[in-house]
Amino acid sequence: MENFSLILAIVVVTALAFDFTNGFHDTANAMATTISTGALKPKVAVAMSAVLNLVGAFLSVEVANTISKGLVDESGIRPEVIFAALVGAILWNLLTWLVGLPSSSSHALMGGLIGATIASAGSGAVHGDVLVTKVLIPAVAAPIVAGVAALLGTRLSYTLGRKADGKAAAKGYRTGQIASAGLVSLAHGTNDAQKTMGIITLALVAGGAVAPDSDPPTWVILSAGLAIALGTYLGGWRIIRTMGRGLTDLQPQQGFAAQTSAATVILASSHLGFSLSTTHAVSGSVMGAGLGRKGGVVRWSTATRMFVAWGLTLPAAALVGALAETVTGLGDWGTAAVAVFLIASSAAIWKLSRREVIDHHNVNAADEPEPAGVVTQAIAAVTPPPAGTVAEGLTATIPAPPATAQSTEPAAGPAAV
Repeated sequence: MENFSLILAIVVVTALAFDFTNGFHDTANAMATTISTGALKPKVAVAMSAVLNLVGAFLSVEVANTISKGLVDESGIRPEVIFAALVGAILWNLLTWLVGLPSSSSHALMGGLIGATIASAGSGAVHGDVLVTKVLIPAVAAPIVAGVAALLGTRLSYTLGRKADGKAAAKGYRTGQIASAGLVSLAHGTNDAQKTMGIITLALVAGGAVAPDSDPPTWVILSAGLAIALGTYLGGWRIIRTMGRGLTDLQPQQGFAAQTSAATVILASSHLGFSLSTTHAVSGSVMGAGLGRKGGVVRWSTATRMFVAWGLTLPAAALVGALAETVTGLGDWGTAAVAVFLIASSAAIWKLSRREVIDHHNVNAADEPEPAGVVTQAIAAVTPPPAGTVAEGLTATIPAPPATAQSTEPAAGPAAV
């Protein structure tokens, strides 16, 4: 019984550690656009997001029930399986944070759980219908729906504000951004904090501490809400930079449209019990807002890296979870070895992150411009340089047109080569 109590305590602590990484990994979802447009100062933004994440954790348990009751067969799960799942999720969160990619903490958690469950009890212990309807379909639909809504919302905002005073309109949209960012933070608490509640509840059921089909106990809701709020306050500045400036350059109108669209999608998903990736919803809305402004662009090289990370999240976390479960299945020493590996790997990733520190002081620093594509370079190569500029490979300046309209004399001869 003592050994069981110890492993259950380890699982709960590890789940809260994952919740903490979820908080700083997903801070960008709520506050990246607000910070990038200057609507709020960075530290104020993350503090506000932390408080609202905590509040949101108490508003619903539908997503928690999807994980604790629906995704896998409770009867075939041991606490060690859940521990292994959390190892896969935490390591994937830390790796993608290190490189500044906004991947899905939700899919990392579910991937780890699926991989560990299959390694322990076989594929039959995973409920495929729940996986498809409440995880995979929302994963594809969320960025599309949020992106289209943000694109249309951005165009509508610019159309309605065409005759408005520029400074007054920008100030109004910044105020709207603060409200919509708060809504995203609240929505994030109703969705992502619940995933940790669900995983802890599943562990308690597996360990016999609570009855099957139980809702998360109050202490689980409170601890999960506090853990994600603390992680949110510390701020995942690397991912905030990518989301706020790396995908596109946003103006206040675009930021408002992106956040409002994302919040609507997330809240609707939480109500339906979909274990939605808030990262997918917010990233899609940011790209949609970037395309919605005339002349706006999306940096597709960054977006492509992000899409690749999305596709790898479930299988990569599942693989690590399965390997971790294989080791924990060897006994207590196997569980201890996995715990040591998790701590050592986390410390190594943290040390690597110190080589280039990104925090609230430099989160809005301008990135290097994205290299021009092949088509852009080809057009530039055949386009004559403007008059009065120095042409590459020439030793003289190409003359400008005559300064006065009255003069009909031809310009000076061609530049010497």
